[in-house]
Amino acid sequence: MSVEKKNIFLSNTNKSLPYSSGSKPVKKNYPERNNNKTHAAFIQKRLNECYERSTTQKQVAAIRYKEGVYLEFSSAAKYNLATKSLENRTQGIRLLNVKSDEKTETMKATVYIPAGKESYFIKKVEAYATEMTANKIPKNNDLVRSIEDIRIAMLDSFWIGKSEDIPSEVAQWCEVWIRYDKMSVEDASSDILECCIGLKIDIDPNKLVFPERIVHLIKANKYQLTMLISCCEYITEFRRAPEPTSFFDNLYGAEQQEWVENLLGRTDFMDSNTAICLLDTGLNSSHPLILPAIKDKETVQAVRGSWGANDHMGHGTEMAGIALYNNLKDTLIKSKRVSINHKIESVKILPPKGKNPIELYGAITEQAVALAEISNPTADRTLCMAITSSDYNTEDGSPTSWSAAIDSITSGANENGEKRLFFISAGNVSPVELAHNDYPNTSLLHGVENPGQSWNAITVGAIANDIQISDITYKNFHPVADRGQLSPYSSTSVTWSNKWPVKPEILLDGGNMATNDTDYTECEDLSLLTTCHKHLVRPFSTIWGTSSATAQASWMAAQIYAEYPGIWPETVRALLVHSARWTESMHKQFCKEDTKSKGRKQLLRSCGYGVPNLSKAIQCVNNSVNLIIQGKLQPFIKDHMNEMHLHEIPWPKEVLRSLGETKATIRVTLSYFVEPGPGEVGWKDKYRYPSCGLRFDVISSNETVEDFKKRIDIKMRGDDIKDSGDGRSRDWYLGVGNRDVGSIHSDHCDDLAVNLCDANYVAVYPVIGWWRERSYLGKCNEIVRYALVVSIETPEAEADLYTPIITKIKTIPTPEITI
Repeated sequence: MSVEKKNIFLSNTNKSLPYSSGSKPVKKNYPERNNNKTHAAFIQKRLNECYERSTTQKQVAAIRYKEGVYLEFSSAAKYNLATKSLENRTQGIRLLNVKSDEKTETMKATVYIPAGKESYFIKKVEAYATEMTANKIPKNNDLVRSIEDIRIAMLDSFWIGKSEDIPSEVAQWCEVWIRYDKMSVEDASSDILECCIGLKIDIDPNKLVFPERIVHLIKANKYQLTMLISCCEYITEFRRAPEPTSFFDNLYGAEQQEWVENLLGRTDFMDSNTAICLLDTGLNSSHPLILPAIKDKETVQAVRGSWGANDHMGHGTEMAGIALYNNLKDTLIKSKRVSINHKIESVKILPPKGKNPIELYGAITEQAVALAEISNPTADRTLCMAITSSDYNTEDGSPTSWSAAIDSITSGANENGEKRLFFISAGNVSPVELAHNDYPNTSLLHGVENPGQSWNAITVGAIANDIQISDITYKNFHPVADRGQLSPYSSTSVTWSNKWPVKPEILLDGGNMATNDTDYTECEDLSLLTTCHKHLVRPFSTIWGTSSATAQASWMAAQIYAEYPGIWPETVRALLVHSARWTESMHKQFCKEDTKSKGRKQLLRSCGYGVPNLSKAIQCVNNSVNLIIQGKLQPFIKDHMNEMHLHEIPWPKEVLRSLGETKATIRVTLSYFVEPGPGEVGWKDKYRYPSCGLRFDVISSNETVEDFKKRIDIKMRGDDIKDSGDGRSRDWYLGVGNRDVGSIHSDHCDDLAVNLCDANYVAVYPVIGWWRERSYLGKCNEIVRYALVVSIETPEAEADLYTPIITKIKTIPTPEITI
């Protein structure tokens, strides 16, 4: 992707110190109306015009017309709508959708008003013009003053997504979302069916039923969608349905080959030092979509020469298609040129027959990594492994020999400290499990599989993005999860002990399962299109679950490596987690009780930090800036604590102060690698498994630097060690009880922009580990590297935080590269 504003790498921000161990209410964002009578007259006029136009349309309509009217309410630029006041369920007035228009910086809401209730808003506006509250404020003040304009709702009012995706004269598959309640569910279903029949719109018999919404698939052009709005009173929104994966998967081999040739003709394979190494079932490197991305034949190999490097099972080649193209289906459909900026490598770690003894998986993994590095020693490499085991697994999240081996590989514990970036799949819930437990309980009960307990690797879970089933093989089947929810394949760490790491850390597309409410199964339409190992017969196949999600995570990492050559693995890991966000559906699923100890904890243990956003990870924009510090700290000296780091962050205080009470978010992510504690006995205690731990904190509003030091560091307290200063920690969303486990810690805090002016000091300090406790091992004076990512994000798109920072530091924002 094209990067306009690179992430800012800071240097010389640190001061090493000897170490020993109310927010204001935000004003309503509605415009002030200087003359409420004039404004009321305008709004009344617009309402009457809409009702008159609706009546005229009904009179001249050649089709059955709905009884009510759809209206679109708009806010003034940079202001909000009082959306809650736009709905009155007892009157049948329903708020259908709310959207933000980035171009006009307005908020828009589509509302359905049933026949006979047209006077509802007119009366509200009349009261605004003529009546006052006891506080001498016009009645319905927030509602009416927030409305800038009203119009008859058109197709674009209902369209969710890019406007260019609205079908033209050619019919396309779309999702139509209709509203219902307990009293109208049958009426709504029969109404949409009757309207589609009358308009000759194809409607898929399958449907999704969610609280207050039913989703149907229809094939319609722009005119038909417009007419559907005119005749159906239950519509809430339209969305473009993605092309079903089965379209490609069901093509004959020769037809698939035509798509392959088309893609190759518009793909540029770049010479690159960035590589993704797959530790899997091998790779059929002769596949035409894979071959150009292979540096040389030596980079496709096997742990045992007798196994052969070819893909005996298909999984490795399927992983390669995702690791190279990310979303192969979209890449095929779109006609744009494609640039592949990384290489693909493969080390086969599974034999063609039989399986490795479980106790040898760690050793085989180490051998595989060594082989990859010997064949291509200078690469910025991402290691990707989607092979896990549920056998002989620890149920509480404590380390295994395999996961500890990966911690050793990533930290470079056994060889000159060479760090490595490693992605592991969380492991899959089987469709069979859903026959015994309901979704999502199956995911909550299925713990992340071995070696996903690794502290240093990023363990990847899955989100469900696909809900369209078109293959007639699955007639009467529907998807298990809604779009944006946890994929039914994904495993979690909900059942783990709280002292072990948050797993998975991130979620990416793992597809969905299909069910007829009795049987559960994989489904091509709900899977990801990828490359097939038997490409001479069929170039394409499908993949699903945490495997595809892990391949996508590796692709994201490769993009960051390609943009920032020489960047630390700890930093790439930090950026991906830092960019992750939970979907609204995830919040609804797992955070019903929004407290740190319950809902937020379950959300974190189910979905990690959410879905990473490559755009947020790889670049800055004016109103969201990533500041990156790559630092080294000596946590201990002999048998006691040694130092902490205090970083001064160059926030543009004037810009933040000018934003005043605008809501802003500060986000901090700290990433480092631990060396695993040698010996089985050390794994029983979280303070003994890691070599050391690091933590962060940020100076609070109205807290002096001296008080901040005292709060963090006993050695800064002078004679009175009880003097912890007058400050206290910010109100972090997750809090230390949730985030301070494992070796990556991320949290955010919402506040007013003006209150973040003083958030310009970040402390990084150590906690106990076996380096100190086992000083006889000679590690007590070791150095730990860390990546610290700090960002402030504001909703004000015109706010420029980036330029003042660049001007202040007077350096080119590129990382230091150590050769």
